[in-house]
Formats: sequence, C-alpha cells, structure tokens
Amino acid sequence: MTLHRHRFKQNQSLEERLAAEAKQLREQAALLPPGALREEVLRKARQAETGSRMSEWWRSPDVRAPK
Repeated sequence: MTLHRHRFKQNQSLEERLAAEAKQLREQAALLPPGALREEVLRKARQAETGSRMSEWWRSPDVRAPK
C-alpha cells in the first residue's frame, strides 16, 4: 500500500501567515506574567516576524537579479 500526501493550497502568503502568527503570539504574551514562558513566547513572535521579513526580502526582484 502506498502512502499519499495530503496537499492543499494556501489561501494566504507565507508572509501573511507569519505576520498573523507573530501578532497572535504577542497578544498571548501580553496576557502572561513576566517570566521565562513570556520571554519564550516573545522570542517565537520575533522569529516569526524575522521569517516574514526574510521571505519578503527573498521574493523581491532586487535579490534575484544578477549583478
């Protein structure tokens, strides 16, 4: 028996999904008391924002154009 991958089309771009995740994580962190858990959630939010910016940067035509 062969395994089949379940494929689906994303409705939002990667940048939009990462930005939404970062926003949700920041809202979640605002509800947490200061401490290690809050810092971890904020770190994940920063990673999502950085990933969004890197993906945006990578898609720009200036990056792919030969010099």
